[in-house]
Amino acid sequence: MARNEEKAQSMLNRFIALKNEEKKKPKERRPFLASECRDLNEADKWRQQIMREIGRKVAEIQNEGLGEHRLRDLNDEINKLIREKGHWERRIVELGGPNYTKHSAKMTDLEGNIVDVPNPSGRGPGYRYFGAAKKLPGVRELFEKPPELRKRRSRYEIFKRIDASYYGYRDDEDGILERVEGPAEREMRAAAVREWERVEEVKREARRAVRSGEVANVSKILFEEEEDVVEEERRAAMEKASENEQEFVVHVPLPDEKEIERMVVEKKKMELLSKYASENLLEEQTEAKNMLNIQR
Repeated sequence: MARNEEKAQSMLNRFIALKNEEKKKPKERRPFLASECRDLNEADKWRQQIMREIGRKVAEIQNEGLGEHRLRDLNDEINKLIREKGHWERRIVELGGPNYTKHSAKMTDLEGNIVDVPNPSGRGPGYRYFGAAKKLPGVRELFEKPPELRKRRSRYEIFKRIDASYYGYRDDEDGILERVEGPAEREMRAAAVREWERVEEVKREARRAVRSGEVANVSKILFEEEEDVVEEERRAAMEKASENEQEFVVHVPLPDEKEIERMVVEKKKMELLSKYASENLLEEQTEAKNMLNIQR
């Protein structure tokens, strides 16, 4: 008995559901072509519907466990919906509505950087990848930046960066060189002043000596440095001469004049014998050819 009541209840529920569906308006289908729509509000409604479908599919494609084939299919469907959305946005502009393409979202890579993929046809965005589809084999390489190759600079680029600072003309502007060279410059200046004072003192003594007749002592004072230089040069010349005068040691026996003369005579004899032998050989060859009537 309870079973029949359950059947009747289920039939009643189906009947009520069918009646409710009859009361509803027939479900509208989105036009296949955006150009068929003549109403701005309708075009905006279909665009919103496409946006909701894109949102659902983008949320679904985030799951990496769907498999490669399902991820590729979802990515293709999303790109198809994006192209359709672009048609409806252009239709909305034609009907006098706002231009939504100015604020459209950009595609990003795995690190979140915006990547703009141009379309070869020149109309609208290119093919985009979403969610886990960016990690598919063959797709990850598209988002990897190629390594930057360090280009070798040409001679023109190298010389273009050379200015007055390269040649040291601006070293005194920062004041560092002046602080570093200051003590050394003061020491050199003081040494030059002391040398000048010494020379002046020598000159004064020379004048006094000339007046008093003591020229020998003055010349000794004036030319003591020159004499040292001459002495060093003389010593170096003597050392060089002594080196040149060293005995030359020969480790092989050298022939005397008679031995050289004998060797020259032997060489001339060998040349004459070789010449005579070659002439005899040539005559013998000629006679043999004549005997055999061989014409060359």
